[in-house]
Amino acid sequence: MSLDLSSDTSARPTTRYGSNSGQPLTRRDGILKVTGQATYAADNHPAQLAYAVMVGATIARGRVTAMDVEAASRHPGIIEVFTPDNAPAFAHDPDEKMPPFGFRLELLQNHSVRYAGQPIALVVAETLEAATEGAHLLQPVYETDEARTGLENGVQFDPQAVGVGGPPSTSHGNLDTAFAASETIVEAEYSTPAQYHNAMEPHAVVAEWNGNHLTLDMPNQALAMSCASYARYFDIPVENVVIRSPFLGGGFGSKAILNGPQILAIAAARKLKRPVKLALTRAQMYGPVGHRGQTWQTLRMGLSADGRLKAIHHRSISATSSFDDFLEPAANASLPLYAADALLAEHKGLRLDIGTPGPMRAPGEASGSAALEVAIDEAAEACGLDPLEFRLLNYAESEPGSGRPFSSKALRECYERGAEVFGWQQRLRAPRTMRDDNGLLVGWGMGTAVFPCPMFPAQARTTVRADGSVLVETGGVDMGQGAWTALAQIAAEALGLEAHEIEFRSGVSTLPDAGVAGGSGHTASAGLALSNSGLDALAKLAEIATNDPDSPLFGAGNIGVLPRGGRLVRRDDESRGERFADILTRAKQSEVIGEAKSMREPGNAEKFAMYSHGAVFAEVKVDPDLGQIRTTRMVGAFAAGRVINPRLVRSQYYGGMIWGTSFALHEAALIDHRTGRVMNADLAEYHVPVNADVPSLEAILVAEDDPYVNAIGVKGVGEIGITGTVGAIANAVWHATGRRVRNFPIHIEDILGL
Repeated sequence: MSLDLSSDTSARPTTRYGSNSGQPLTRRDGILKVTGQATYAADNHPAQLAYAVMVGATIARGRVTAMDVEAASRHPGIIEVFTPDNAPAFAHDPDEKMPPFGFRLELLQNHSVRYAGQPIALVVAETLEAATEGAHLLQPVYETDEARTGLENGVQFDPQAVGVGGPPSTSHGNLDTAFAASETIVEAEYSTPAQYHNAMEPHAVVAEWNGNHLTLDMPNQALAMSCASYARYFDIPVENVVIRSPFLGGGFGSKAILNGPQILAIAAARKLKRPVKLALTRAQMYGPVGHRGQTWQTLRMGLSADGRLKAIHHRSISATSSFDDFLEPAANASLPLYAADALLAEHKGLRLDIGTPGPMRAPGEASGSAALEVAIDEAAEACGLDPLEFRLLNYAESEPGSGRPFSSKALRECYERGAEVFGWQQRLRAPRTMRDDNGLLVGWGMGTAVFPCPMFPAQARTTVRADGSVLVETGGVDMGQGAWTALAQIAAEALGLEAHEIEFRSGVSTLPDAGVAGGSGHTASAGLALSNSGLDALAKLAEIATNDPDSPLFGAGNIGVLPRGGRLVRRDDESRGERFADILTRAKQSEVIGEAKSMREPGNAEKFAMYSHGAVFAEVKVDPDLGQIRTTRMVGAFAAGRVINPRLVRSQYYGGMIWGTSFALHEAALIDHRTGRVMNADLAEYHVPVNADVPSLEAILVAEDDPYVNAIGVKGVGEIGITGTVGAIANAVWHATGRRVRNFPIHIEDILGL
């Protein structure tokens, strides 16, 4: 397989024998998907299947006073209509949060309405059409209270935590002293809208009970964790719950957390003693399954006379629901990136009559960096410095506050490589001075990308059989990012094999727990467990062979052995060795099983700050008369540890940059402030980019060898591409037009000053 190495030093194939880790393999599941053979959750049709349709509230605050259950029940094919009057009870109180990621849920336990789209009934029928018509016939009647939908009428409060349990305020240094010593102070306000995950595959479940055993076909990003949660809701042993999730049509965080509609469908299946399928419509995904909450941010920066940052004060008011807390930790985006003598990142909460927000691709980092990177450009402008020059002067070489050094020094190379490929040196500094041959205004902007490198507990199992075949297993999740392909490459590398030579199983909860597919940590977490389990299996093979007088490896225990293409060979003489199969056959063993967990070296976590870094450069063109904006070119340079599969990594960077384009120019939920309902709850009116919106993308893979992040050197790439892109585009718009827009997404009327 050929590979162009001209621009990607990190894409060079590994020199390790018998491994294709580092090669741009195509997806293991690609043919199944493009030929329609991939089975998604809603594609399952067990015998006697019934169909459920959720009924969502059409008001944002109040209570249901009546529903025409009789009319719905009379409709042909209706099996049962579930309302608060006959809803099943649950072993776990749905108004009690379930750690670590559980939220308060609406499970028909009362008639109150807390947001538009909340489940208020579930109709089950013999066909989807009958269930849909039955849901329509319910015609709910409401007692309505005024909806709290924005900063003007929401209720502010001091949160106990932001994001997933993070502190609401973080600081270092003396902010007052640093501002007093500043030559220049820059301050501005920014806002980001509510955004919805809109995965291509809607949330769905096919629930089937067999006595006290529950089988769920559903898209899910956290198989083992979800099994434990469902077991608590239905008071059954966790081992009685099986989740099958071989294919996901996207998740972006929303499918890692339990939601009300799916639990109601499971409860219906239990009561009716037959399988039940529920698939949300596109419109129903705007409410009960999470979203990125709105933010209103203020950034204040103090600068010295030579352009160095003295102080950063980043404040965010983050929206959440009236009954639960998930606050976008936007202000925390300022914590790891720029060096300043003093910094304070703090959050306020705002209670609105909305569904509870949740993690959505780069939660906190996306919305916070959008504001931060525009503010950084404004600070550069105030100092009379080029935006790249200002960032090179001020980026942190160790984690601000803690002083822990970053585990890699690759950010400067990202700046330099990205600027060189983009041609940044040709940029005219003054705004509104560059035009193309057609008279369109041309703007160039940049932003810094950064994302942490989490690891989650994960387990894996490797079985080497007496016929020489190898099976590797972990209960991982592939949401379309190519995880199964990359994980198989990691597993094969540990065994000295090619990825196509191993049997790889994943996507079901009965396999070893692969942890959470989120936070850009899945490949590192599950990958390290797979690598370790392979090494454990090889160690057991080596123990057999080096103690067997009939083996060519006898007595090589102190010298050591290496895996080479299905063989173990002596470390000091690779001509002496034997096949895995021969070792097991002579020992009269059918197989050896290696099992392992993954964890980061605790000492490294204490000594080093671990992040992926990058820099994004964007070109926009703006019609000077109409104000129409087009992103015409983007270049991103990223350093994210060891690259297992450059094809997949580049695809993830492209996806992040495209998402950043959506954030900057297109994407927002529009709320009807009279009813509290989302007005554009479909993919016709909820705008996301199409091919014409992103004509040119380039992702540069900057080589980075990070020996501290984990034993396989892998970091995540799924979210970092968003973080620099939003600000880069907004800064390019300013450079093209001279208008500094601080509210996202940027609209034509912002450019025209309407």
